[in-house]
Amino acid sequence: MKSVIPASLSAAAAALVMAATPVWAADPIGGQWVVEDGKAVVTIADCGASVCGKISKFLVTPPDGPDQRDIHNPNKSLRSRKLMGMAILTKFTEENDLWRGEIYDPESGKTYRSVIRRKSPTKLEVKGCVGPFCQTQIWTRR
Repeated sequence: MKSVIPASLSAAAAALVMAATPVWAADPIGGQWVVEDGKAVVTIADCGASVCGKISKFLVTPPDGPDQRDIHNPNKSLRSRKLMGMAILTKFTEENDLWRGEIYDPESGKTYRSVIRRKSPTKLEVKGCVGPFCQTQIWTRR
């Protein structure tokens, strides 16, 4: 005996699956975000197989001007690179409702394990962690 599923039932099932997809997938984090202290804009986008975020604009001019270099980097060979355009969020991959990767703090020259989560369409929770200790910032969509 041949079982036939009515077209209307198939369409309803497909609609339910499509409607449920956002529950399993994280909200996109791409776009321009103003960091919590209001000093810069970070643009988050795909970078090959992962997601990264680059400094795309200074809202407060750095101490050495718009051509500020990465002077606090512990690697002396990287201290001459410009902060503008530099990736401070790297290796981010999606995991359920968040992204995991690394965040670089150019003011300290340190890189931390990081977790990012969308809190709303205009708010992004960005955590930098060392061991079990994390510091959280809220970035705002530009």
